[in-house]
Parts: sequence; structure tokens; C-alpha cells
Amino acid sequence: MKGNSNATVHKLDLSGVACPINYVKAKLKLDEINGGEYLEIILDDGQPIKNVPLSLEQDGHKVTEKVKFGLRQWKITVKKGTCC
Repeated sequence: MKGNSNATVHKLDLSGVACPINYVKAKLKLDEINGGEYLEIILDDGQPIKNVPLSLEQDGHKVTEKVKFGLRQWKITVKKGTCC
């Protein structure tokens, strides 16, 4: 993760988890952490990487990083919004 190396980073592997369950699991994990903390999420290529980041940003969170690794997976880093 780029940026603040002192920030708390939580991790969630959603590889193999279909839409919309992957979004629901990401949302529930974000509910467990404090505003301003980060969540690294592993997502599959295709619909998951298209839909989950967009939905989380619509919820008021910020996707700070999106990196493809391997052939079919992505790692996104999400900063939890402080408003909710």
C-alpha cells in the first residue's frame, strides 16, 4: 500500500466469491473497521473488479489502489470513509 505506512491495514481474500456476495462480504468487513483505516481486498477479474470498487465508492469509501496480479486477480486497497 502506498502512502501512510503507520495506517492499519486489514485484509480480505474474496477470490472465487461471486457477485454480489463479494460486495456484501467487503461491506461487512468495512463495517468492522474504523474510519480512515484500510482494507486490502483480493478480487477476481471480470464482474468483481468492475462492480465491487464502484459500489464501495458509492458507499462513501475511497479506492486508493488497484493492482492486477497473476492472470485473473486484482488487489484493491480501500480507505474506509469517516462519515459512516
